Amino acid sequence: MRVAFFELEGWEVPEIKRLLPPAGFELVALSREPLTPGLARELGEVAAVSVFIHSRLDAQVFDALPGLRLVATRSTGYDHIDLKTARKRGIQVCNVPGYGDQTVAEYALLLILALLRRLKPTLLRTERGEFSREGLRGRDLGGKTVGVIGTGRIGSRLVALLAGFGVKILAYDVQPRPELTQRYGVRYVPLETLLAEADVVSLHVPYLPSTHHLLNRDRIRRMKPGSYLVNTSRGAVVETQAVIEALEEGRLAGVAMDTFEGEEVWMEEALILGGGPHPVPEATLRAALKSFYLHRFENALLTPHNAYNTDEAVGRILETTLENLLAYKNEGRCRHPVG
Repeated sequence: MRVAFFELEGWEVPEIKRLLPPAGFELVALSREPLTPGLARELGEVAAVSVFIHSRLDAQVFDALPGLRLVATRSTGYDHIDLKTARKRGIQVCNVPGYGDQTVAEYALLLILALLRRLKPTLLRTERGEFSREGLRGRDLGGKTVGVIGTGRIGSRLVALLAGFGVKILAYDVQPRPELTQRYGVRYVPLETLLAEADVVSLHVPYLPSTHHLLNRDRIRRMKPGSYLVNTSRGAVVETQAVIEALEEGRLAGVAMDTFEGEEVWMEEALILGGGPHPVPEATLRAALKSFYLHRFENALLTPHNAYNTDEAVGRILETTLENLLAYKNEGRCRHPVG
């Protein structure tokens, strides 16, 4: 079974070479680059590809790989893959659903605390050699109301972490988890109620058509004045322009976003330089410029989609990806199919 890997960092290669060839896999490519239609055309016949989130697998890539039968993404999210086209062509897609529950939840908590304690202006000031505390007074997390939007694997872990801080926890989810109410006193409420009452709002939902701009201008206007917003889910879940307006008007006390609209422009050198096989869409560039504008605010933290990035989590990503490939070869179905 011929397989190609893309967006590798390098440390994964020895483990891939140790496990897959003896199991009957031929390694066609072990690339650091994202998979593009051009690279796909150079591969020849492959049955499987493994990618991360910066490879866009659409009809053009699938056209260049007529023998493709499996896409193993090394991520939980799969909005970078055209599932509808994959289904039509009989291509199975699998992901890594549970590698970062604790990891991302810890990072979300880190961002919440960083906002409340004004960590960004504190660090900027001390890096300049200034040690005045003027204007750096923060706020306690204890006693606040935290709203968790999405109580799946990651949202549930954040609830568990928050429970030790003496906070009141509100939650919104289309599928409430009664065990969170029983164990941690979580109160499930309508989204509008959560936004109006929460001092801190943390997002943990997948990106779907139904969650595009879930927090749009209208909903952000409904947030409690002086509240904080944290997004570690997907960028397009939050409308960037609406966040900018809320910060300019002083309605939000702070924003921390590990994912944001247009992030791929800042994190992909080829896009920044205008390279690659396709021009960057105008809408993507506009979104990137808006997100970059957020850097002007002392109370806005942007990080480079880094919430998942620990030694333990990336090890679990590779382990589960290899399990998916081995299961597909031996059983005809990967361990964690999506779509």
